[in-house]
Amino acid sequence: MTIRVSHENYPETVLADLGKGGFAVFRCNLTQWYLPGKPLLELLVVALADYSDHPADQGADQRALKLVVTQHSSAAEQALAGLDITGGGLSVDVLSSLAAAWEVPVIDLAGPLVLEPVAIPKPWGQEIWYTGMEQRGLSLVTDGRHSIPLAWLIAVFPAFLMGAISKEKSGLNGEMVEPNLLKILDPLPEPVYGDLYFELHEEKREVYVVTHIDKQVWPEGVGAIRYGFSTVARGRYRSESAFRSAYLEAVSAYRELRKQIDADIDKMRTRDGLGLNEAVSAEQAKIWQRELPPELIAEEVSLRDEMDGFTELRSLSLGDVVKVPLLTPHALQHGVRTVEFQTPVYERKILSFAQKVLTQNNWDTAEAMELMPMESEQDLNPGQAPEPALNNPLVEFEDSAEVRCEQVVVFEDFQVQRITLQPGAEWLLPGNGAYSLVMTIQGVLSLSGQQVRHEQAVFVPVSCGDINLQNLAAGPCVALISQPCSENS
Repeated sequence: MTIRVSHENYPETVLADLGKGGFAVFRCNLTQWYLPGKPLLELLVVALADYSDHPADQGADQRALKLVVTQHSSAAEQALAGLDITGGGLSVDVLSSLAAAWEVPVIDLAGPLVLEPVAIPKPWGQEIWYTGMEQRGLSLVTDGRHSIPLAWLIAVFPAFLMGAISKEKSGLNGEMVEPNLLKILDPLPEPVYGDLYFELHEEKREVYVVTHIDKQVWPEGVGAIRYGFSTVARGRYRSESAFRSAYLEAVSAYRELRKQIDADIDKMRTRDGLGLNEAVSAEQAKIWQRELPPELIAEEVSLRDEMDGFTELRSLSLGDVVKVPLLTPHALQHGVRTVEFQTPVYERKILSFAQKVLTQNNWDTAEAMELMPMESEQDLNPGQAPEPALNNPLVEFEDSAEVRCEQVVVFEDFQVQRITLQPGAEWLLPGNGAYSLVMTIQGVLSLSGQQVRHEQAVFVPVSCGDINLQNLAAGPCVALISQPCSENS
């Protein structure tokens, strides 16, 4: 009943040839590029060209495909063998029954795919990944009851989901093109313990939109981000090289003390039966901190204050946008929750951190200082005049009584827009031959009938074409939309 799909006979080739009511059943080997060693995973796929929800004259259009995907097993094969699909064909009801037996969702490539995020613990709080594809976690696609990894779908059906950006790339051969990473940064509302790494990136482009300020730690509703270096501190040194040397000396002094403290706390971790690189709560970290000698604690505070005195703290309020240029050191501060869109690459250089770094043994301060310019506000868009990357007014490309569309950022590889809809208002999201990521940050949004509430997100496959957005809330609805830049689409 099943066929094995080879590299010369990809699933998308099979599905593109399906006529109305046609179906395909096949097995294929997924190269799990997100795991060490890239082990193979055999998947079982059933697809149906269903046009019941589409115009009668639509023809053999890939947008009408419904499919179910599961990891191949003898139990999965038995459930498939128990269905009578060899005679009269495969119906939507039969496909739904198979999905229930396999405990997976029915995927409809004609509509948005609801994303189920995965929480990744961090020393400073947590990241919530909506499109993450790493050993540390896989984001999912869900129907509200059952879920499968988004990585499986994109790997097997890259052109249907991602469009031309993924041409000749597939998880079946290990050459995967991933979507932009959409996530939430959720720092603890604890000074120091909720402060992120002070780091910079050489390749990864990222933009933050502030969605919450914890008023228990920021009573005025104004949080902060550590962003670049202090002009006042630079002015105390006769040259840039003298400033860099002084900063490196301050970081080095703190780093040596940090290693001593981390070594002492590692003994407490072992004593308490916790892994040396296991993330723990701020409460637990405070308990261990109180066991340290008071003079060591006082010295840590003094050296940390001296080190941080070289850097700049910038204010952040609800709705603010931070476009982080390459090579700009930055560290979101405690109690400031943001939505982040970023290039899907994992690379960073850590200049400093006020806790133990769990993912690497050393800091990258000296190397980072060699790379970075002293000017933290850089030109984000080649060919345009430099503009501030923090809290600058957004460009509006549509502004009416019902709809406001703002350009949050345009990087080389992706762009982000913010759409504000008044009650009942509608707006058409053009497909443009590219996929979209849509997250609601206020109100209730409908995407072609799929409701998306606060901090819910969907992946809109390129096969959807244009999608209608409508505000279902009594007040304004605000959504963030990310797409690849047109030149790469």
